[in-house]
Amino acid sequence: MQIAHALGKAAARFTGPSRRNVLAATAVVAVAAALSSCSVPAPRRAAPTADPAPGMPISTSRRAQLMQILAHPDDDLYFMNPDTQRMLDAGIPLVCVYVTAGEADGVNKAPGRPQPTADKRAYSSARHQGLRQAYATLLGLPRFTDWQQGVATLRGDRRAEINTLANGSRRVELIFLNLAMHTTRGGRMGLPALWKDREQNLPTVIADDSTVRKPGTYDYDQLIDVLVGLLDRYRPTVVQTLDPDPDIQHSDEATRKKDSEQRGYSDHADHTAVASFSWAALVRWVAEATQEGGRVPAFVATSFRGYYNRHWPKNLPESVLRHKAANLVPYGGAPDWKCGNAAGCGDYNVGGKRPLTNKKGWVRSTHYRYPGARPAVAAQPDGRLTAYGVLGLRAVRWLESERGSGRWGDPDDLGGGPLAPTLGAATLKDGRQLLFGLRFSALGGRGGANSREIVLLEQRSAGGPFLPWQGLGNPERGDDRGRRIGVPVAVTAPDGRVHLFVRNADQGISTRIRDTEGRWDRWEDLQGGEIQDGLSTVVDGTGRVHVFGAGHDSVHHWTQDAPGQPLTHQPAGPLPVSVDSPTAVAGRNGTVELLYRVERVTKSGGPGTASPALTSVRPDGVRTPGVRFDGYGPVSAAAAPHGPVLLGKDLDGQLQLLVAGRVLTRRKGTLLSLDTPALHLGGSGATVVGLGADAHPWTWSPEAGTAG
Repeated sequence: MQIAHALGKAAARFTGPSRRNVLAATAVVAVAAALSSCSVPAPRRAAPTADPAPGMPISTSRRAQLMQILAHPDDDLYFMNPDTQRMLDAGIPLVCVYVTAGEADGVNKAPGRPQPTADKRAYSSARHQGLRQAYATLLGLPRFTDWQQGVATLRGDRRAEINTLANGSRRVELIFLNLAMHTTRGGRMGLPALWKDREQNLPTVIADDSTVRKPGTYDYDQLIDVLVGLLDRYRPTVVQTLDPDPDIQHSDEATRKKDSEQRGYSDHADHTAVASFSWAALVRWVAEATQEGGRVPAFVATSFRGYYNRHWPKNLPESVLRHKAANLVPYGGAPDWKCGNAAGCGDYNVGGKRPLTNKKGWVRSTHYRYPGARPAVAAQPDGRLTAYGVLGLRAVRWLESERGSGRWGDPDDLGGGPLAPTLGAATLKDGRQLLFGLRFSALGGRGGANSREIVLLEQRSAGGPFLPWQGLGNPERGDDRGRRIGVPVAVTAPDGRVHLFVRNADQGISTRIRDTEGRWDRWEDLQGGEIQDGLSTVVDGTGRVHVFGAGHDSVHHWTQDAPGQPLTHQPAGPLPVSVDSPTAVAGRNGTVELLYRVERVTKSGGPGTASPALTSVRPDGVRTPGVRFDGYGPVSAAAAPHGPVLLGKDLDGQLQLLVAGRVLTRRKGTLLSLDTPALHLGGSGATVVGLGADAHPWTWSPEAGTAG
């Protein structure tokens, strides 16, 4: 894997009232990210090579730090909560990097008031003030609390406004790069043009009352380099950003413009561009850090869906939704508020009840671009658990220090990056482990290649080392469609064959099958209905493989007529709509049970909410006795003699387990989980393994009395 990147570090400095010296600065050369063997435009200067082979040293810092890289003020409030709030509540320091000024057309119109004069500098300032009000509230402070405002000097000697607020041990920093949302010529969308065009430069907007006084410009390389500098300065253990590869979505032109979606895709073009810049910056950060024997930065990444939320059933229950929406009220503000900012007291287009009444329904869901359990967990031949995850965009393995101890050693680097954050896994009949990843095989702007592939890491012997990484290709033809695929999910059938499934660009399922000799057949489209990513697989008591996906109007089901036969899409049954990934559990006598939450649709037909209750149903539509397991988000399940063991979140976002009819909640010394933790059922009972905000695994085994 060859990655062109820049070198050099200079002393950091801050100017402005009461600021400490922080942030790095350096002028940097251009970058053209080239991953795998793909060809991209040549860099302006020669650059070193990053080694994708396993065995690199990994940073062992356990200091938790959250960084969010966003296109607009409010992207975090709409698309990343309640996750962000959970981490803030746990005391994780947060730095938010807002790439655009959010100035749009400059019109900050309050409902019921006359149309104001367009003023882009004032509108940008008002949105900054709205963020200060929102995050002060999230920190438990009055919304008009004064922030410490200063100027950050970034790489390339660029300046950005920085606002800082702390409440006890909790701390938030807001950094405003303030790139213009439109180009100066032709009025094109600024960030998409910056990502695509070699010669594009984008000016910055100076917000009213900003601590930054002089405008600047950015080109493609300079923006990536500034982001790398910020990553290197803060060294986050968790990075949250938006969706680099939104779904293909064909809407009529009037609806598309009204909903601010880019032509042909289910998101705002700025969201896609900022996510692409963010992932390119992460790739370069790892490359810079690891050259000359340096350590891989220990971070995990999460991408959140954006306007995608409008197109699928809403997955937040009423209580969670109202808490999330309440954070947009201080952001939206009102023109009669006395906030002390002459340019405005928030984004008046947002706030009050408007996020809840908006038919677009963005606030009513929180979806991950790469869903699935993190980490993947398997048992070693000696009974110790192994956790497989993605750290620093590379696959890693953590090994339990002693069987049942719940303590984990340092990660071993397995290489293979840059990878999306979620790994698929399957165990062969001889105990060997297969790991599947979604790889950014090329991630180049300025007309460069931008492609994805599915890759495989196969264990040489049970509990032993691994063979070299193997590419399994992409079920789609062409880079554009190939970018839309989902995370790989795999299962081993009783006959020893491995079935690999991937959501494809048409939102259906594609599959490849590995025979017992290790040979893979070709990708095949299984046809059938449109589904969300986050597939659920199970093998029933007769040996048939099943796969399920949450569709618009039902749960879609593919299975075999008999063991060893091809999978086919089953006729749509009377299954209620699932708001998240359904979970399938094999029962006795070949039965399968589905567990998931359903959408509550309003009487007016407007955007709905998710039911907190858990629905239990067979694939033929027959309801089975439900269990009381109220909460939100997907549920993991494992078959057990006294009924399935369930893992999920309660309505407060805390982890809960259902074991033998009892609901157990981990509240004392709460374990913060990124995305979805893994559930493992072994000889000592149920064990939950998750990734914490320090990018290190933890264990919760309530039956064994283990929590680490």
